[in-house]
Amino acid sequence: MPDKHALVLGLDFGTESVRALFVDLDGHEHGWSSSKYKHGQITAKLPGTNISLPPDYALQHPGDWLDSAAKATRSAWRRVGNASARIIGIGVDFTSCTMLPTQADGTPLCLLSEHRANPLAWPKLWKHHAAKTQTDRIDQIASQRKEQFLEQCGGTIGLEWFFPKMLETLDEAPEVYRAAEVWVEAGDWVVWQLTGCQADEMARSTCQAGYKGMWTSRDGFPSKPFLRAVHPELVDVVRRKMPGRMKAPGQVAGKLSQAMAKKLGFPEGIPVSTAIIDAHAGVPGVGAADPGTLVMVCGTSSCHMLNAVEYHRVPGVAGVVKDGILPGMYGYEAGQAAVGDAFDWLRRLTGQKTFAQLGRRARAIPPGADGVLCVDWFNGCRTPLMDGNLRGGFLGLTLRHEPHHLYRALLESSALGLRWIVDLLRERGVPVKKFIATGGLPHRNPLFVQVAADVLGENILIHPSQQGPALGAAILGAVAAGKRAGGFSSVRSAVRTIGGVRKDVNGRGGVLVAPDRHHAKLYEPLYLRYREAAAFVQRQRAVT
Repeated sequence: MPDKHALVLGLDFGTESVRALFVDLDGHEHGWSSSKYKHGQITAKLPGTNISLPPDYALQHPGDWLDSAAKATRSAWRRVGNASARIIGIGVDFTSCTMLPTQADGTPLCLLSEHRANPLAWPKLWKHHAAKTQTDRIDQIASQRKEQFLEQCGGTIGLEWFFPKMLETLDEAPEVYRAAEVWVEAGDWVVWQLTGCQADEMARSTCQAGYKGMWTSRDGFPSKPFLRAVHPELVDVVRRKMPGRMKAPGQVAGKLSQAMAKKLGFPEGIPVSTAIIDAHAGVPGVGAADPGTLVMVCGTSSCHMLNAVEYHRVPGVAGVVKDGILPGMYGYEAGQAAVGDAFDWLRRLTGQKTFAQLGRRARAIPPGADGVLCVDWFNGCRTPLMDGNLRGGFLGLTLRHEPHHLYRALLESSALGLRWIVDLLRERGVPVKKFIATGGLPHRNPLFVQVAADVLGENILIHPSQQGPALGAAILGAVAAGKRAGGFSSVRSAVRTIGGVRKDVNGRGGVLVAPDRHHAKLYEPLYLRYREAAAFVQRQRAVT
């Protein structure tokens, strides 16, 4: 029988911070905390230097990940308040594709004096968008060769993925590429550090590789002939610079090492799960064990995750991976590249200190934002066009419009983009039956969720936990602990038990947001206008 005092730890590595969550085997949250990265997003200058970064660069400091994880974990543990509590498993989710070059022992190249001043030796955050040329090259060659992995990734290579970022380093800083003994996703790197194993024993996540690394369970990573066609020096990169064993989230990656146990404040030997992409962790985190539920993981960007029993080719999705999210189903990933960070950009651009007044005045405006229409591609378009070069814009502005009109239009644009994604899935035969929102944004911005419900004409359930991905990571930690310790014979049983919608640690239950039927009718013609405006923006991209 599982220990009644057993807890599992979920570590959720986001864009700005790490969140640590302790949860019991019945799904009750016992304590959580977050810790911001000391260096945040590195977009202007390299730390400790006067070296300015080019446009589209977004880097991180690898030391921040472990330091912030330790701070968040220790803080959350102090809030548990149960001296008898015992940690039986640890799960990890991470933004993706965030990746880095290291030495064979895991030391990031950016921490070495000879490479510290080279931006391309640093970890590239998921939103690093400087590999446009490399993405186009890989996409063109893959299309010409009719590579099979294109079937899995919606027919187009993503700008934020693993191989474009690696190729960017090879093109722009070949000395860094050649010095790298290991290229690795940040989520896999963190698990590697937690377990302290050798590089060859590292667990490489099938989730991260399947959605961001052009890996398939049938063929593995891209073939040598394809990689040679992309660049001669890539021909043997998988064998020489990508060691490790492919494992699915929930499988045991290893056990907590003595060094990391000391850093976190726990005994060594605790099982650690293979990493999962942060957005994908939101699916088990909200208890979505069955097909047909679209899980909207909303934060700086949004990922829309869905499980289905059948494979359908859907152009423009970021991936369709068998067993990619939960076993026994095809996991579909779609997304929008700028949501919360676009809202914050507009707030700063218009000189607003907080969202309070902006949101209050925007709520009073009827659907249509008084004639202002927005195309929300301020960080490119993920689904359905997979084009990081696209740009956003506002139409219909007059001298009488104010910041809250722009904000309302931007909220509506994000919701209309979501509607496009849902329509695309349904048109291609993928059932979408229910909607659950998770992540910090739905709790902080109820107006956005209401607008989304109105645009979709569907109910949206806001899951009570504000830490959906962290909860999902914890669930995978419970599975990795094994049946004897955790009591779960399968991932799906753990998802239903731990992630099911019930009250959170503060007694809050899920909130069901119903559409305003009058507003839903008003949004129908606005949706057509949005699609027309998006087509116009796309044509402009083709001629510039």
